[in-house]
Amino acid sequence: MPTDLTFSQHLAGLHTAMLELARHAGRSGLDVPVPSCPEWTVRRLVGHQGAVHRWAAASFRGEDLEWTPIEKAGRSSSDPVEWLRDGAIALVRTLVEAADDADAPVFLHDAAPPKRFWARRQCHETTIHAADVLGAALGRPARAEETWVTPDVALDGVDELLLGFVPRSTSPLRSAEPVRVAVRPTDAARSYSVLVTDEAPVTTRHDDGDAPGDLVVEGTSAQLYLWLWNRTDELDSDATDLWRTMIVT
Repeated sequence: MPTDLTFSQHLAGLHTAMLELARHAGRSGLDVPVPSCPEWTVRRLVGHQGAVHRWAAASFRGEDLEWTPIEKAGRSSSDPVEWLRDGAIALVRTLVEAADDADAPVFLHDAAPPKRFWARRQCHETTIHAADVLGAALGRPARAEETWVTPDVALDGVDELLLGFVPRSTSPLRSAEPVRVAVRPTDAARSYSVLVTDEAPVTTRHDDGDAPGDLVVEGTSAQLYLWLWNRTDELDSDATDLWRTMIVT
């Protein structure tokens, strides 16, 4: 999975997402529903995200962490957002203090070295869930132009999803008849084609023009970032029905 962002830029993206998540949680309140995550409230999302940060730090250290009591502790905290911040700070400290060649488990296709992998993964995990909380404050899924997400962070997130998540053997994206989905950012030189069959999808990155496709989705990098993670319906595409089989939270 190539990335044009540095370790420091991924940590900066995580920091920005944390600030936005906390700000919009304050605007929305903790017990309002999250439109882009059916059956979730902001409180549940905060508990989930805080548990993810703690799980990521523990995984990087090679430790097992029992998920349910950690998530429950976050939801029942007297200040869930402050609890979330504490976990994010501890995660960043763990990554910053680690050696560049630290050995740790990773789980995406063609993943980067662990320290870089976990900084990137938590940058995007937190960014997407912060956009969810913005949607809770708005009462509807957020549009890309309403978010803080910059084109470089968004394009990096598109890379991670299409080149890291989608090609895994566990990917739910399947088609009885082979079909190629073209993903074309309108504000970047690159594009992608995803071959979907009854086996694991195959993604090809094209750095020299528009990717070919039977189905096509086009938009800015930020619009595609949210659309590919099933966080917005602002793009009109003939690939929508197929892509919505990618269940991601």
